[in-house]
Amino acid sequence: MDTNLTDRVAVVTGASKGIGLAITETLTAAGAHVIAGARHNTAELEALEAAGLATFVAADLATPEGPRAVIEAAAQHGGIDILVNNAGAVTPRFDGLLSVTDDDWLAGLSVNFLSAVRTTREAIPHMLRRGGGSIVMIGSVNATLPEWNIVDYGAAKAALANFAKAVSKEFGRNGIRVNTISPGPVATPLWLADQGIAAQFAAASGATPDQVVDSVVAGSATGRFTTAQEVADLALFLAGDRSANITGSDFRIDGGYVTTL
Repeated sequence: MDTNLTDRVAVVTGASKGIGLAITETLTAAGAHVIAGARHNTAELEALEAAGLATFVAADLATPEGPRAVIEAAAQHGGIDILVNNAGAVTPRFDGLLSVTDDDWLAGLSVNFLSAVRTTREAIPHMLRRGGGSIVMIGSVNATLPEWNIVDYGAAKAALANFAKAVSKEFGRNGIRVNTISPGPVATPLWLADQGIAAQFAAASGATPDQVVDSVVAGSATGRFTTAQEVADLALFLAGDRSANITGSDFRIDGGYVTTL
């Protein structure tokens, strides 16, 4: 499927691993040049840079300065056609709400919500000058499926979904489309690394990480995690011209993990 991304400039935040890396690799394969924002570079991003397909920008997206640095780097390439707000993090709160301090709330909101607000705000003037663009927010099923032990994460992702819808309404007539992808559990280091979510839940419950994963996938219709590539393929579609009249929408990709409408 031709997505018509040749010579387009894309920004991907949280691009060094997991979903962000898969999106970066997929957009470059489709012809876009990706400005890859993350705190640390990786061998995969270095390879894309060496091939002239991407530009790495070292930035902490949870700070006010990080989004600005990434967008300024994109502007040096002539403008911005695509923005994928992927930066995020989750910390399980096994002691519940009363253990979540103001600093915890501010940290979670900064990386999961304000990073996207700031990057979007910086990118839109460049998109307006180019006559439009596509913004994709990587949200979560937890925006509408709250869990007590990730209370700050779910609240931040709910705010992100609301923000995306509002921005889509304001700039739709300017050719800027804004959509959200809401993954369920994804087979990335965030979940499966030695200190990932599965390991943290295992340590808290006395189970093994494999048992935690098994219990999670048992709740889905497909019986497995989503892959990062599957999320990236959806992001590619929303970034390209084949989705030209899709905006203000949320796309859940969770293998049927959420059973309600």
